[in-house]
Amino acid sequence: MDGFAERRIDTGDVTLSVHRAGSGRPLILLHGFPQNHRAWGRVAPVFAQHFDVIVPDLRGYGASDAPPDDTAHRVYSKRTMARDIIGLMDALGLERAHILGHDRGARVGYRLALDHPVRVDRLGLIEILPTAEYWRAMDAGFAMTLWHWPFLAQPAPLPETLIGGAPEAFLDLMVTRWTRAKSTRVLAPEALASYRAQMADPARLAAMCADYRAGATTDRADDEADLAAGKRLAAPLHVLWAEGGFPAKAGDPAGAWRRWAENVTASSCVSGHFVMDEAPEVVLAAFLSHFGA
Repeated sequence: MDGFAERRIDTGDVTLSVHRAGSGRPLILLHGFPQNHRAWGRVAPVFAQHFDVIVPDLRGYGASDAPPDDTAHRVYSKRTMARDIIGLMDALGLERAHILGHDRGARVGYRLALDHPVRVDRLGLIEILPTAEYWRAMDAGFAMTLWHWPFLAQPAPLPETLIGGAPEAFLDLMVTRWTRAKSTRVLAPEALASYRAQMADPARLAAMCADYRAGATTDRADDEADLAAGKRLAAPLHVLWAEGGFPAKAGDPAGAWRRWAENVTASSCVSGHFVMDEAPEVVLAAFLSHFGA
């Protein structure tokens, strides 16, 4: 990304590729599937005018390490991936940070805030509900909308084999279906090329499937255990979702998050799933305000 310095940082378990720019309070941006750090390309430079912006590739994505999965699907659980971000903060000498995540990165973000509340100042989540809430909403209609969740979570090597036969076509199909314009042209050309290359890499394809296998098993169980115990997010939370997107189709996004958090503000926008690409001005307006720029 323009103006960002890239380096590889050992977090204790894996080494992450990290881009960084700006100064001020730390703000960590966590991307989702099927993207990497380039998901933030249209908003990160503006955030860097106000914050010390840190943009890692999650484990298994981009240029970060992609270790093999385990039978319990803990290697790519959001609890494990949240510990990667804590290790990154420790390596950079950061006691606390704002966290903003989209899609899978938002799941890492709220798990980090649940497991390590003293490390999070304010939390922002884009275009998700808690993992357990999605599985509870999985009736026939929502399953057809969220079809990639049960598909990617199938035991290896089924999804890897099928996607590996035409990785670019699979990537383009998801982008086309999930954007409001129904077109890959919504994404910057260099970002789209990066995502296509990532999908064609067998190690990263396996990691992305492992991410969803964790979502169907350990992540879901971790969420259900916290909900049963009455554990709630303490950090002030702002959630943003696309009208007609996945959270909106699952029910009442703001109401769902109020079951999980003490202090929630919420907003929606006219966009497809890739909100930072499709409505960057909305993302900036919502979260510059939330994070106190």
